[in-house]
Amino acid sequence: MKKFTMGVILSLALFVSCVADDDFIIPDTVDPDPAAGVHVQDFMWKAMNFWYFWQTDVENLSDSKFPNTDEGSEAYTTFLSSENNPGQFFDNQLLFNQDRFSFYSDDYVTLTQSLSGISKSNGLQFGLVRIQDSNDIFGYVQYVVEGSDASKKDIKRGDIFTGVDGTTMTDSNYVSLLFGENDSYTLNMADIVDGEIVPNDKEVALVKEVGLQENPILLDEIIEIGGAKVGYLVYTGFTNEFDEQLNTVFNRFNSGGVTDVVLDLRYNPGGSVNTAILLSSMLYSTDTKEVFLKARYNDKYQTVLEDNGTDLKRYFADKTGKGTEINSLNLSKVYILTTSGTASASELVINGLEPYIDVVQIGETSRGKNEFSTTMVDDRENNYLYSPDRVNKIKSNNKWAIQPLLGRNENADGFSDYTSGLVPDIPLDEDLSNLGVLGDVNEPLLARALNEITGSTSKRKFEVVMPAKTMTSSKMFTPIKDNMFVDDLPVVW
Repeated sequence: MKKFTMGVILSLALFVSCVADDDFIIPDTVDPDPAAGVHVQDFMWKAMNFWYFWQTDVENLSDSKFPNTDEGSEAYTTFLSSENNPGQFFDNQLLFNQDRFSFYSDDYVTLTQSLSGISKSNGLQFGLVRIQDSNDIFGYVQYVVEGSDASKKDIKRGDIFTGVDGTTMTDSNYVSLLFGENDSYTLNMADIVDGEIVPNDKEVALVKEVGLQENPILLDEIIEIGGAKVGYLVYTGFTNEFDEQLNTVFNRFNSGGVTDVVLDLRYNPGGSVNTAILLSSMLYSTDTKEVFLKARYNDKYQTVLEDNGTDLKRYFADKTGKGTEINSLNLSKVYILTTSGTASASELVINGLEPYIDVVQIGETSRGKNEFSTTMVDDRENNYLYSPDRVNKIKSNNKWAIQPLLGRNENADGFSDYTSGLVPDIPLDEDLSNLGVLGDVNEPLLARALNEITGSTSKRKFEVVMPAKTMTSSKMFTPIKDNMFVDDLPVVW
């Protein structure tokens, strides 16, 4: 079973290149018996032993656990053989008990494509909710990816479904029904009637497409309201392939006279830290002397970097990766919409901007992912770091990859303690009975942000943004967050 996530994906090229002149290479460690067939586990252990943020907290990763002797090699081989399945070995033997986000994949090609926004998908992005005092699950549509199979079907944001192929979703079957190997399925739809989920006769057949790439710029528009020009951006993933398009959006905001920005990160689970820096620079400043973050690694790599005089700070940017000048609005305040699905690079933007401008967070407490990671493959000569230019150097008999947490990012004030999530200034849960249309001024969370911008206190708008019955905060319904497999999927809540 493969596990995927979208988190802060850190490019180590900057830091590794700083020590390349010293021929930096991970020190040799004990090797297993070649005949044992544990080459995947061996790669995982060696990469984790050097890079993992909590290496010193995991006894199995201790530097003294397996001495580089014949006896050590025998013990190491036995240890690697303790789990036949490399994924189970990774989860059960190598992870720190407080690590919620490190993961693996048995196919680095699929993983790296996924992190670039390319996947096998029908384009339906949804949340899952458990009905209290029941094993039943229902789903609600958050948005639909443009150009996908779902975008051609009769299904939209706010729609509810309770079953797949005629089978009611429960705690025990929803994973196989929704995330199995099946390329197509039919959703059994439902309505919310007087606070109850009521199945109807509607069915929607969906087909997964290979190589579907999602443009993370789901919606961008300029809203003129109450004398203000508000740039509204729904951004669903920090995918560096779309950095130039993102910069073009801010050029349009600039030329359109935008005075305020509502950044909608409700369904954004993270991505590239470099893109997070670019977006923050577009919002605030292109002053490359101002610190956006400071990285903290485990003691091993931290020592390598410090001994080589590497600057562990990252600064605001004035150009994109392609050299295009950044279009910055130079804002003193920004409004950011969040849910419990707002994670990693999204939280990095919020935390990184906090020392400089007034960040008004509206919605739900964010996920609480303050660590960063990178993709690692069986390329020893490159210190196990994945590079698309070195695919032919990856051991041909090992397609596995791991995405371990490498460290934490502090903002310019040294703050990084938000493992419980970033708490909104204005709490407002999404109302499943009234999700609204993204970009519509009456959509509840956007309407609340616009009220803050315009200072409006009209009764009509207040009733829209503060619905009498908020489904996700009702005792009847609970968003699924306590199942680890669900937490590791980018689209489920």
